[in-house]
Amino acid sequence: MHAELYTDGIEEITVSGTIVRIDLVSLSPTERDANNVPKRVFSQRLIFSVESFANSVDVMQKALQGLVDAGAVRRNPTAESRSDASGVRDALPPNTRSLNVSSNFR
Repeated sequence: MHAELYTDGIEEITVSGTIVRIDLVSLSPTERDANNVPKRVFSQRLIFSVESFANSVDVMQKALQGLVDAGAVRRNPTAESRSDASGVRDALPPNTRSLNVSSNFR
């Protein structure tokens, strides 16, 4: 059997030269913020070459489009949303999207 990994999300993506590091987070079962919401805590890191990262993003975009086409994910078009070449719009307006990138991309 192969090991499997579950993550609640990506906290940060850092690019250093030709290496891309993606920090994965999980919701803490014990730590809570001031609003009693589980805190996001670092769980593991994925490390890619720039080329491997670009290929992985392409695979994920195709998977997302398949989910949209199947109706499993619904995109909410808004006037502020940007469209990519395929016409797929961002799921969240820019002001409500959580930051998943490092200072390298700001």
